[in-house]
Amino acid sequence: MGGKNKQRTKGNVRPSNSGRAAEVLTREGGVIPGFVGFDSTVTSELSYVPAVHGAEEIDNLVDADFRLVLRKLSKRDVVTRLKAVQDFGSMCQERDAEDVKGVLPYWPRIYCKISVDHDRRIREATQQAFEQLVLKVRRSLAPFLKSLMGHWILSQCDTYSPAASAACQAFQAAFSPAKQPEALSFCKDEILNVLQDILLKDTADTLSDPHVTEEEREAKYVRMLTSSLLGVKRLLSLLHQNDRETLEKRLAQLVTCGKLWKYSKHKTPQVKGAFFEMLCALSEFTPALMLAEAVRLCPAVLLSIDDTDPLVLPSVWEAVLHIVSTIPDCWTHVNAKKGFLPKLWALLKEGGKGMAKALHPNLMPLLSKLPQQVTDPTLEFYTTFFTSLIHGLSSERAAASPSENTAIVTATFECLRFCVLHNTEEEEDQRKIRTMLISQQLLPLLERSLENPSLQNGPLFLLFTEMLVSWEKRAGVHPGSDAKDSQDAFQRLLSDIWEGLCHLFVQYVDKEEADVQALEGISNLLQVMRHPESVNRMHTQKKSVKICLSKTEDNEKTAVEKPMQNMSEPVKEKVLGSPQTQHFEDVVCQLAQLCLVHVNEKNSERHLVFLSLLLRTFHTPRVFSTLVELDDQISEDAEQRNKVNRNNPAMQFLLERVVVWLAEKERTDTEHLVEMVFSSFYCCSRQEATRILNHISMMDLPWGIILQLIQRACANPDTLKCRDWLKGSVLGEQLLGLTEELCKVGHSCSSSTSHHNWTLISLVLSQHHNNEPLIGEVYLEKILEKLHATLSETKSQSDAGNMEPLVSFICDVASTFFSSVQDCLLLPSAEELLFTIFQLTAQDQTHTQLSDSLLDKLRSVCVAGIQSLVQHSEYEVKEAGFLYSAAVWVKNKLLTEYLDVKSFQVFVLAVQSLVETVVSVCDQDSPLLIQFFTHLMPSKTSWTNIRQALPPQWVKTPLLASRYRGVCENSSMDIWKSKVSNKLPAHLCACALLGKANQTAAPSDQNKASCLPDLKYTVAELLYALQWCKEMKYTPSSVATYHNLLTDWGLTEGLHTLVPVKDLLELLYTRSVELGGLWSLTLDNYIHANNLAASHSVSLRKLYSTADSLFPVSCGKLSTLQVLCPTMTREDQETLVTLATAGIINWQENDNVYGCLAVLLCCLRANTHIEEEVVLAILATVMEWRNSKEDWFLFGSDLSKATTEQLNFAVEMMRFLSWLVTRYPMILGGSQWDFLLCSMLAWLETVSENVSSLWNPWVQLFVCENSAMIVELSRFFTNSSSDILEKLPPELASEWKDFFIDGIYNLLLPLPVNITDTFKEPDDPVFPLLVLQSVGVALTYMPVQQLNNNSLPARFIAGQKTNLPEPLQTLLNTLCPLLLFKARPLQITVYHLLGKVMPQLPECDGEGDTSKTDDDRDEPCLSPPAALMSFLSTCEELCDSILAGLQVGEFAVVHPLSVEYSCILGYLLAWKLLLTFFKSSPSHLRAHYAQYLKRTGSLNKLLLHLFKLMPESPTYPGQGSETKETRTFFTESLSLAVDKSEGVKWELPHLACSVYYSTVQDLPAMVRLWWNSQEKRVSAAVEKFTTKYISPVLSAQEISSVHSNTQMFDSMTVKARSAAREVIATYSVDDIFIELVIQLPQNYPLGSIMVESGRRVGVAVQQWRNWMLQLSTYLTHQNGSIMEGLALWKNNVDKRFEGIEDCMICFSVIHGSNYSLPKKACRTCKKKFHSACLYKWFTSSNKSTCPLCRETFF
Repeated sequence: MGGKNKQRTKGNVRPSNSGRAAEVLTREGGVIPGFVGFDSTVTSELSYVPAVHGAEEIDNLVDADFRLVLRKLSKRDVVTRLKAVQDFGSMCQERDAEDVKGVLPYWPRIYCKISVDHDRRIREATQQAFEQLVLKVRRSLAPFLKSLMGHWILSQCDTYSPAASAACQAFQAAFSPAKQPEALSFCKDEILNVLQDILLKDTADTLSDPHVTEEEREAKYVRMLTSSLLGVKRLLSLLHQNDRETLEKRLAQLVTCGKLWKYSKHKTPQVKGAFFEMLCALSEFTPALMLAEAVRLCPAVLLSIDDTDPLVLPSVWEAVLHIVSTIPDCWTHVNAKKGFLPKLWALLKEGGKGMAKALHPNLMPLLSKLPQQVTDPTLEFYTTFFTSLIHGLSSERAAASPSENTAIVTATFECLRFCVLHNTEEEEDQRKIRTMLISQQLLPLLERSLENPSLQNGPLFLLFTEMLVSWEKRAGVHPGSDAKDSQDAFQRLLSDIWEGLCHLFVQYVDKEEADVQALEGISNLLQVMRHPESVNRMHTQKKSVKICLSKTEDNEKTAVEKPMQNMSEPVKEKVLGSPQTQHFEDVVCQLAQLCLVHVNEKNSERHLVFLSLLLRTFHTPRVFSTLVELDDQISEDAEQRNKVNRNNPAMQFLLERVVVWLAEKERTDTEHLVEMVFSSFYCCSRQEATRILNHISMMDLPWGIILQLIQRACANPDTLKCRDWLKGSVLGEQLLGLTEELCKVGHSCSSSTSHHNWTLISLVLSQHHNNEPLIGEVYLEKILEKLHATLSETKSQSDAGNMEPLVSFICDVASTFFSSVQDCLLLPSAEELLFTIFQLTAQDQTHTQLSDSLLDKLRSVCVAGIQSLVQHSEYEVKEAGFLYSAAVWVKNKLLTEYLDVKSFQVFVLAVQSLVETVVSVCDQDSPLLIQFFTHLMPSKTSWTNIRQALPPQWVKTPLLASRYRGVCENSSMDIWKSKVSNKLPAHLCACALLGKANQTAAPSDQNKASCLPDLKYTVAELLYALQWCKEMKYTPSSVATYHNLLTDWGLTEGLHTLVPVKDLLELLYTRSVELGGLWSLTLDNYIHANNLAASHSVSLRKLYSTADSLFPVSCGKLSTLQVLCPTMTREDQETLVTLATAGIINWQENDNVYGCLAVLLCCLRANTHIEEEVVLAILATVMEWRNSKEDWFLFGSDLSKATTEQLNFAVEMMRFLSWLVTRYPMILGGSQWDFLLCSMLAWLETVSENVSSLWNPWVQLFVCENSAMIVELSRFFTNSSSDILEKLPPELASEWKDFFIDGIYNLLLPLPVNITDTFKEPDDPVFPLLVLQSVGVALTYMPVQQLNNNSLPARFIAGQKTNLPEPLQTLLNTLCPLLLFKARPLQITVYHLLGKVMPQLPECDGEGDTSKTDDDRDEPCLSPPAALMSFLSTCEELCDSILAGLQVGEFAVVHPLSVEYSCILGYLLAWKLLLTFFKSSPSHLRAHYAQYLKRTGSLNKLLLHLFKLMPESPTYPGQGSETKETRTFFTESLSLAVDKSEGVKWELPHLACSVYYSTVQDLPAMVRLWWNSQEKRVSAAVEKFTTKYISPVLSAQEISSVHSNTQMFDSMTVKARSAAREVIATYSVDDIFIELVIQLPQNYPLGSIMVESGRRVGVAVQQWRNWMLQLSTYLTHQNGSIMEGLALWKNNVDKRFEGIEDCMICFSVIHGSNYSLPKKACRTCKKKFHSACLYKWFTSSNKSTCPLCRETFF
């Protein structure tokens, strides 16, 4: 049938074979019952269409894609079904309505199935898809509504909210709110059928498929039950009343069923909750039906009130209220005394078991509906009710939850007010109830609240106050309140409450050790009662409950509804006033007197605090009079009191009591006393308040009290009373004195006191009232002046760090002052203070000794001050102002002080912060900013001075790079030898600071031009500074750090984008022409960096207008011309050539011939065309100078005495002659060649005589150009073809070889040695490194013959064993030590020179180690060249110490050109030479050298070092992503050029990789031996690296060497298979035929090479095995290639056939390592052995017997 797991083609609508078969069956035999995929009345599975009873017309109605999706809906996999539902929804949205309508006949059944799916995601997606379907088909859904609506209602009540919400949304999309009842009415019977079936018939098993788990079945059943119960509620709520009535008969069937009522006891809370919700709906919409079922209904609901599950309780209590309202005889069906009330009491005592918010709002409505029969006896009922209710406050949940607590308290007061309102008659029982409620319930509750903070923080006090005010209105106490019948009762009620309250308060207050918590509670209660409008009623918010009171009740009783409203707003005074009875003030006065008595008699602090709290709320004359009267009774001298004071009791109380309390020494907490002072001011006049405060200020009280007074005065809305005191001289003088005291250096005071004092100063400076200073302006100025003076002293002291606390306090004061006081900085003293703070932020911490945190604080203060200053509209930059002072101070500091990098960084950041702050307040083109920059900018003279002060060492780099043709007036060794200071030159500092400031102030819109003054001059100077750094090669480190700073700041581009190109170009050109030097290089860099030659060629042309304008040539013009020449037009260049040529040919005695020659060369280097005749004429003129002006050539001169102009001229002539050799060698005749070559040699002789003058850069240039000339000549004579050489003058080539080469290299070879002898320190500023480089390049052309016959001074070392000729040994002894000299060009030069002679050295060792007999030791060994090995041993020790801390596999990062770099470079180069030597040796010598390396252990150390120097990933740098194969250091050859400038960073890792590759290639056996001897960690790392990077390359090379091998073997052929890494050797002699297969391992050469058997003919098995073993041994143990191993093996086999017997120890004719034949014969058995094999035999067996016959061996 085809693969069961094959992917079905998407959109394939053709039925499968089985489908087509079924269709045939259907056509022929009728319906197939129960087949999957076909309609069936038996199965409950989904039905979908392709083939229903063969009705093809129906099949065509359903779209193919819809069919596919509908099939997927029956799959078991949840994800498949979910995806199918989502696809169905999106298809309904996207397809045409007609396509979607085709699905409608099959949708109801599918919907009814998947809308109740186990997975909630599917249920949600189903409703969302249904909504899309509804929106698409609209009215076409109508015929299918009845089959859909039942499950649709179920889905709207889904327990998963998103699914229910989606179903409701689909329902609303289908029907408007007006149409919804009609739609439900149309389908009501069908809906009820579905719901009734689920509730009464279905079980967990019938609702789910058999394959579903037990847990899922049960969960679905519970969900369906819940949804059905809620569905009944929803149906009733949406239907019209007449439809409900028609449904009553059907509902009666449901309600009368016993199974339904069992759900009230269901184990699942959500079912129970839904059941009670349904009962609520039935009670509300069909009361008659419920009345008929009262017998079952009342017990089911009223006896379930103790069910406190959160899902059940709210619906139960809603049902309770419905029942007691709608069923009059409900209590006849329930025993209230035994069944209902005990459960209620238990529930209330436990605080609703954590459900108070849902339960307690229902209590008052319940009370209102309880009949007499339930509440008798009433007193006992209410007592129990309120006792239980209040007891609930003690429950654990109520104590822990403020909202629960609030609900209980609110319910308590609601019920209390309701009970009092319904018991206002004079009857005995009602009076008893009222008394009980007050004495046994309300007052104990208040008493309890006084000691309970959680109750105090709740709504209790506010509710109590509301209740009192309400009762006062009913008692007629409030003005305007109407007299009521029950007025007397309420008056007595109030009297009882106040009496009880007074007793309660006195009980707590009249104690010596009064409870502080209770006192605070009393004050809180009294404060709420006094000012209820100030209390926010957020905490009294609760759920509102609908209640219905009978119409016959008194209208006033509707007051009970008020607490049910949402009271989230603050209560307004007009709605709720404070209690107005006389009792209120009497209680307060009594409490105040009690407090005063305790304070006077017991000195009670807690009573004093309580009195302060009372006075804060009750500051009435009567209260103060009461206190003063009590004082008068106690005090004896009452008669002598001041009469003025007696007129005002508050004043009297203040002066006689409060001031005395303030003055007490031991008092620590004075805040309540200060509060008492201000409470008294409510009854004092302005003059009296001022008098009191002045009196207190003069009392020498702690400053903390004054601080509290000022803070309280500022907080007081009626500050006018204190204004005279704050502005007055008394307080001002006191504060000024405090400031002076605080600012005394070394003033010692406790930190807390000091902190209070500084806070006080800060407050009086920063606090303003009505935009006026808090204190008098005179005193404000004086305080600021004092702070400024103190900071100035701090700034100048070296131990400012000790002043840190003082500076910190001043900083805090200034910060508050600047940020909070408007126009504060218009005061001169404030500007001075700000300037001092700015100076502190601009200085380095090493100078000020201030901490980081304090500096940050100072910076923020400075920013706040500048903002406050600049934002004032009248501010201008004027002398002595902040911005002027700051600009001038910054400029002077830049020009006069040398800053290190850190100090400079701090300095710049301070100025940047200043500019940023000004820009943030003003615009970029603000006059303030322009004036500030004007004062900040140095004058032209200042710029010139600081520019000339820059160290001149920059000249060296461009001069030697031929980018600069300059002169030096007084070139002395001291100038070039002096090192540049680590302090930054003033010019660099000024440029960077101005650049950063301009960058900060530049407009953010780049198209907008900057208005800042002299910006182009700043940019030009910045470019000049950057060029200086570049030419200094960013040395010393301070310059590199400076440049990195500029990079971080974005200044390395030079800010030139802010200035038009044309303006900047003109400025740089003018400076270049006038001043030359570095300005020309700056111009050059600017042109190239911005590619101006291409983009602004016209602007460049306009600079000089015509080429003639640059003549006659001055120093500046020459430098400028050198820059501009490459960018000039051909016409301009040719004009310059013409002018220069004329100047040379027609030279006069005093003409500037040098300038003309220099201009000519500039043009020639730019490839300007010149005629051959002109060239020859110029050369003739130069040759003429040789005769007439020989001193111009400096032949044989003392170059130390030559001027820079003379040296420049000689250099230009060398350049001209070099150019001739390169461009026009063929036009030169014999005399001209003689002149050229002789001049070159004469200059070289001059150089060799003036090595000591190489400190001078111009002498270095002289040597470099001479070497360059030698290089050009060497290249010409070496690389030119024979045709060209034949055209030269006769004998020229032979003269060059026979005479000039000897002459050149005899002078040139000793030069590096002489230079290093003269200049021993490579880090010396005058060390001629570039000279060594140029000489080194020239030496690389030195022929081997001249090296072998060199004329170096003889140099031999005592005791050194050597077989080399004297010149070669001298060469090695002279040059090897230079491999370690810290100058890379010299090291590479020496490597190249020695590399040329290395292949010749093995010849000098002849046959090898023959000095001792073979019997003396194990194997013969021979040392490679002693000079090289001695050098290697020295390097090994250095490398050991450098790499000591690293493990194998860790990459050592070596800084390029450092001391470590030179050591490792020398070490690796020496090994490179040694490996070259080893590779050039014949096989037998190689074994001797290998044995020597093995003994000394040098190779082992090398390999360990290499694995610390090779990178973990040796990828070749600079590869693009497009390369297919990754290039590594092993695949790319290493270029060791003497003059290499790029890639030095990667040179050492590449060289290490190269050495390792050569080692494993040339010494594979020794590497294998070393690898096997290493510990596991090392060997694993080595193998992993080698296998990954080296083995593939080396294997490929070995195979290719076999392919390309030209060596011919007699009787042996060798082939290679590169893909399989195999080499096949076939050996045939006469009738013998042998084939061996050599297999290279994956980790070649570390792993052993496998030798496998091929075909063999005519060889015995044992012999065959011996030969295989021999070949395997040779390949494993010989240090060479596979071809060399095969050659050795063939030789061995040949010897065997020649009749030489095998050695009976190693079974080989030729020894595996030293290649010797068996020579030592036993005298007894006559067998011969290798001497090395015998030595091993004797030492390992500790015997001296023959291995074969066991006789003693002689």
